[in-house]
Amino acid sequence: MTVKLNDKALRHAKKLVKDGRVVRDERDDWSEHALAAKKETAWREEHGWDEYADWHLGIDTDANEETKARYEFPFGDYDKVHRCAVISMESRAAQYDHDEIAKAAKELLELIDAE
Repeated sequence: MTVKLNDKALRHAKKLVKDGRVVRDERDDWSEHALAAKKETAWREEHGWDEYADWHLGIDTDANEETKARYEFPFGDYDKVHRCAVISMESRAAQYDHDEIAKAAKELLELIDAE
């Protein structure tokens, strides 16, 4: 498995934060705020794989482009960036030695907290 930083998604996330499309929630809220699998699938079917990719900072380059397995480290609910998702992502990325993604998550968190 080769997970790389999705630069396009990072740009997308930063723009959302700058535009005020962010939920400043608490650290452990992500399990409650993440979309349920059925809703996530319905959103992806409506918007397509390219937009789905824009909401994930990690891409597994070994996985098929049109599978959920390819996209990792979601940062929002497909409408807004969630601070809790970014905190969770930073921790999980560091835990699994995805240093580039952990660094990007930290930058994104700093941007959220500065706004």
